[in-house]
Amino acid sequence: MDDAPKRSLLERLSSMLLREPEDRDQLVELLHAAFEKNLLDADALSMIEGVMQVSETHARDVMIPRSQMDMIDVAEEPDSFIPFVIETAHSRFPVYENGKDNVIGILLAKDLLRYYANADEFDVRDMLRPAVFVPESKRLNVLLRDFRANRNHIAIVVDEYGGVAGLVTIEDVLEQIVGDIEDEYDFDETEDNILPDKGGKFRVKAVTEIEDFNATFGSRFSDTDYDTVGGLVLKRFGRLPKRGESVAVDGFRFVVLRSDSRKIHSLMVERLAPETPGEDAPSTQRAA
Repeated sequence: MDDAPKRSLLERLSSMLLREPEDRDQLVELLHAAFEKNLLDADALSMIEGVMQVSETHARDVMIPRSQMDMIDVAEEPDSFIPFVIETAHSRFPVYENGKDNVIGILLAKDLLRYYANADEFDVRDMLRPAVFVPESKRLNVLLRDFRANRNHIAIVVDEYGGVAGLVTIEDVLEQIVGDIEDEYDFDETEDNILPDKGGKFRVKAVTEIEDFNATFGSRFSDTDYDTVGGLVLKRFGRLPKRGESVAVDGFRFVVLRSDSRKIHSLMVERLAPETPGEDAPSTQRAA
């Protein structure tokens, strides 16, 4: 009987990595070999690859574009923007003055509780936290380190001219490593794949089967080449689209709501008017 102690996971991985990889491709090959030998599970492999990719990804690649940013004008009265805060359900809001390129701070939704405690003395300016600005070219590994060191959760992304290009959150960065992070405002696993939204639009999970989509909307999309709505959208783009990009297909517009470096997670879907031209052309512009 062999009484030799079993090697730990770290020891087994180390033995594989003794063949020092000469470049990134060889390192990836070793990691995949470790996965095939059951030294790594699928989640661990995905996260390691995500960590490697973060160092090559920039803020511009994951930011929420300016057109989709939910912002507050400091000149507005709280009674005017609080319904907007409730509707969007974010925890942090950029606040601007005299134009959206002049962000003067970040308002935490929880700080609005003080308005209800003493509305007469409430001043939005007094509630603002300092805004952090980063260039579009900021690498995500550096940004994550800054987030942790400064205890920030949100940064305003600026272009080369100093104008606001978008915003990025710590969640956006972490999702590049661990995949999509769902919260109470995202689709829940127990909810339907297709949910009505305001303005006659629908939020649709990318994993929704074409057959179910057709049954709901009365459409006639083929499921020969793809099984899911996400597959349909990917085929029309010919690449992995970023959040905010849209494509019109056979009378429907699909806007990417959530995606990461590996797949699409959810979409906003709306019917197009019959006379809308150019329905099969993907749009690289962000949805307004």
